Amino acid sequence: MRRLHVLVLVGCAAAAVAVACGGNPPPQTPTPTVNQDSIDAAARARQDSIDRAEAAARDAAEADRRRQQAIADSLNAIGRTAEAVRTLLATLIHFDYDKAIIRGGDAAVLDQKVAILQANPGLRIRISGHCDERGSDEYNLALGNRRATAAKQYVVSHGIDAGRIETVSYGEERPLASGHDEEAWAQNRRDEFEILSGGENLKQP
Repeated sequence: MRRLHVLVLVGCAAAAVAVACGGNPPPQTPTPTVNQDSIDAAARARQDSIDRAEAAARDAAEADRRRQQAIADSLNAIGRTAEAVRTLLATLIHFDYDKAIIRGGDAAVLDQKVAILQANPGLRIRISGHCDERGSDEYNLALGNRRATAAKQYVVSHGIDAGRIETVSYGEERPLASGHDEEAWAQNRRDEFEILSGGENLKQP
């Protein structure tokens, strides 16, 4: 009987331990797995973006270097003297019929003027716009003004202070060529450039 009592006690103790330690285990939070492919793709995309930005900066720097070299070559071709600089500054630009848009070749001429103005900060100029004989006086005065303003805006957009540049329109009043055909008209559709001050000792760009 005593032995049976001991077995019952041992059984109860085992049951108590089972209740205390048993039950369902707490749910486990799954450990997030790292997607290495996604990380690598993001890193490659970031590096590609950096590479593109650096390439664009190099291209811009090279384009500016080529532009400056073209200006220097132009000056070398006619001699690097004050008179040569004055000649470049006075070079005319021309326009298509009834237009006030800077043409590609004339943009290069204006680039030379920008370089000269940058090298001579005391230099001030006047740009005068001109037209051929077709159209009314009033219309051509307005068109000449647009042409002078277009050249000024180009120069200012390349870093020259607008206060250093005056504009005026003469319309059709001052033709270079006296003919009445397209050859003469093409010469008369122009902008002229005049030094107002600061041109005594011009420096080369």
